[in-house]
Amino acid sequence: MTSAAPARANWRLISLAIVAAGVLLFVGANAHLVYVAFASQPACVPHLKAAGEKGGATPYRAADSAC
Repeated sequence: MTSAAPARANWRLISLAIVAAGVLLFVGANAHLVYVAFASQPACVPHLKAAGEKGGATPYRAADSAC
């Protein structure tokens, strides 16, 4: 009777597969981030403060309105 050799894991192949999966996840997440950044352009909103106006809830306003 012949004894079968125990299955030995190929750790180099497993390591490369894990690294490749991580790289694909990283690239996919960044591609999704860029897609969402370009696809979801917010609509114009009214600004509470005009240039030079003081007071109000916040002293800040939009630097340049896109509307």
